[in-house]
Amino acid sequence: MVRFNPKARLDRSRVRDTRSGGGGFPGGGGGMRLPIPGGLGARGGIGGVILLIALFVLSQCLNLDLLGGGSPYSASRLSDAEDSGRYDHCETGEDANEDHDCARVAVENSLTDYWESELGGKFRPIETLTTFSGQVSTACGNADSSVGPFYCPGDDSIYLDTTFFDQVLEDELGGPDGGFVEFYVLAHEYGHHISNLLGFMTEASRSRDTGPTSLGVRLELQADCYAGMWAHHATSTEDESGEVLIEDLSDEDIDLAIEGAEAVGDDRIQRKTQGQVNPETWTHGSSGQRKHWFLVGYESGDLGACDTFDASEDEVLTEE
Repeated sequence: MVRFNPKARLDRSRVRDTRSGGGGFPGGGGGMRLPIPGGLGARGGIGGVILLIALFVLSQCLNLDLLGGGSPYSASRLSDAEDSGRYDHCETGEDANEDHDCARVAVENSLTDYWESELGGKFRPIETLTTFSGQVSTACGNADSSVGPFYCPGDDSIYLDTTFFDQVLEDELGGPDGGFVEFYVLAHEYGHHISNLLGFMTEASRSRDTGPTSLGVRLELQADCYAGMWAHHATSTEDESGEVLIEDLSDEDIDLAIEGAEAVGDDRIQRKTQGQVNPETWTHGSSGQRKHWFLVGYESGDLGACDTFDASEDEVLTEE
């Protein structure tokens, strides 16, 4: 099980939690609703983590202004939803070892430190990691608990209803139960932020094609690869004073991450919810593809190895 350094200090400045209901939807509910393609919401067996990219691709293809005026919400309006104080007690790595909420803070700190060291001047951290219940307003539109974890490029933020892992991933999709599954998902969402910074998300937004080698799938596989890269380097990440944040990442942790990636493969979801597999409609890639690209990142620890946009169709289709 992942072990945090008790001496490490946690930075809570980018992690927040909204009260139940998310403080309401600013602007009277205007802006874009988060789409669930195919008419299948989380209660129908498909949660937000399975369909994240549809939000970003559809939003940008429709030329919605995610950076300001076109939305009732902006990153400067964080006060629209009051912080519940859920993370106020999270101060050290010891707190992270004892409390899953604090472990979430530590993982965000680790991801930020790793990607800053990897990208240098190209890097900027996420605006916030926001946990919520009920509903939340974002620069990408209004979301509720059925959406699941997602990254919004309009405000550079990650949003997470923590009940997703028990209610959807485990109960409905038959995915694994374990703390590191969530950390894999957070690393995947942070990977979308990195893809956004490097311009790959913009490239993916130019196409609405679906299928196992589509640009949308390549973007999702890249996020899995970036998650693997972080896992490769996680035990070398540090807090602001130079203390190592994560002391140990076990084989069990990596196995849970792989099981989590496989659980949200398009083929597995379609087989479970529809009884048949239709690769032409895939938006995230198969279980095998997702496992493969997570392992590419984990085993290589190399940014260039995760360029799924430059990979040939045969390379993108490769499964473990």
